Amino acid sequence: MSSGDSQKDNHWHRTKGLMILHLSIWFIFSFVVHWFASNLNQITFFGWPLGFYMAAQGSLIVFVVQLFIFVKQQEKVDRECGVAED
Repeated sequence: MSSGDSQKDNHWHRTKGLMILHLSIWFIFSFVVHWFASNLNQITFFGWPLGFYMAAQGSLIVFVVQLFIFVKQQEKVDRECGVAED
């Protein structure tokens, strides 16, 4: 196995781990939080029931922030593995 193959394997391993992490976070805020919305509604956030807030705004905010974090992390992985685009 050449060092290029090792570098590609390292890049794929790190990228796959990053994708799994972010998809897990996405799953939690897309489904798990909403499954427990009735329980979360007992807690208020800025005067709104937390379950309602997470369904209406909270999950969307998490998704947008997550996209920016993912891009930054993936660019770092790409640079460290030598496959970054200019």
